[in-house]
Amino acid sequence: MLVSDSYQLIRDAIAEKKQVVATYGGHEREMCPHAIGTKNGRSQAIFFQFGGGSSKGLPPEGEWRCLAIDDLSDISVQDGEWRTASNHSQPNTCIDEIDFEVDY
Repeated sequence: MLVSDSYQLIRDAIAEKKQVVATYGGHEREMCPHAIGTKNGRSQAIFFQFGGGSSKGLPPEGEWRCLAIDDLSDISVQDGEWRTASNHSQPNTCIDEIDFEVDY
């Protein structure tokens, strides 16, 4: 698999438990990446979004997001509180082949 700079940046953020800020679907989002891999050959990641915008809205407690890596832009990594939730329910639908996931 050819790994893009964006993919590697997010993979490293998972390993270091760093926050990711990126634009997706026209909205800037603040997120903590939890797993990265592929679904039907397309690079995707599971994020816990805790800030920023979304076309669906964002609950105050945050929400899980399954996002295509190629559709993210303006990606940056920052220090900050590592956020997650216990209702992690998307790995089977988001990623077929997990490359890397957070170490709790």
